[in-house]
Amino acid sequence: MEGQPLNKIPNRKSPVTFLVLVFLMSSIFWFLGAVAQGSLPKETAIDLPISSLMAVCPMIAALILVHRENGSFGVKVQFKKCFDYRRIKSKVWYIPILFLMPLIMVMVNIFKGNLPAAVPVSQPPVLMVLISCVLFFIAALTEEIGWQGYAFDPLQARWNALIASLVLGFLWAIWHSIPFLQMHQSTSWIVWQSTNILVTRIIIVWLYNNTGKSLFAAILYHSMYNVSTILLPSFGLTYDPMVTTIILVGIALVVIVLWGPKTLASYRHTRTSIWGKFSFHSN
Repeated sequence: MEGQPLNKIPNRKSPVTFLVLVFLMSSIFWFLGAVAQGSLPKETAIDLPISSLMAVCPMIAALILVHRENGSFGVKVQFKKCFDYRRIKSKVWYIPILFLMPLIMVMVNIFKGNLPAAVPVSQPPVLMVLISCVLFFIAALTEEIGWQGYAFDPLQARWNALIASLVLGFLWAIWHSIPFLQMHQSTSWIVWQSTNILVTRIIIVWLYNNTGKSLFAAILYHSMYNVSTILLPSFGLTYDPMVTTIILVGIALVVIVLWGPKTLASYRHTRTSIWGKFSFHSN
């Protein structure tokens, strides 16, 4: 299979096996988190439970299955997809990829009266922020190479973009629930944040399908989601999952109506509106 064109690799993906592997491997980190009762080292700007290291599990599961299905060449291709920015033909998509979540975080703070100085501003050192950004990108890569890069396309082929994103988003939210519990968050916080995660998958799929199925687009948006949180006043202490989720649900509804549930990439007013001039349509 060495030297085979990237688009000619046989599609023998098994999303069910992938999900089983991810949850089984993650249970090891959940156990360590329960036993250790602590957080990761403070080089990052926010406290994360040890169980958050489960972020590597989707990547490991995906690479195991890709190697079984397509050998070492398939593994190389899977890694190359993480930086397939050339698929993003219409550069205007970098606007929602990079700025949608920061804009939502600003909206949340305005709603809660936290801007400009309603809360004590206690930002982490610049170096800590930079380290956090790098770590968030790596974590987003290790998650999305599995969730979006391996599991999503077979689900989309079986159903449609919206149903596939809801199914994957629901499982993604369940997967996060144990670390949330180990962070000692309230039940309402966990419910709202889990809903947030589910809706975020719809947004990721929207970006993915409209950028020529660019995995890099999904990874970059995912990392910006986390980066936006630490850039809040008091680096995340003011984060409100309820308000954030309500805004995201509104955005997701607009996306579903305008781009259609079948692909989330068939913009319905391409020829008649300014959106069309900026090529907000399927690539």
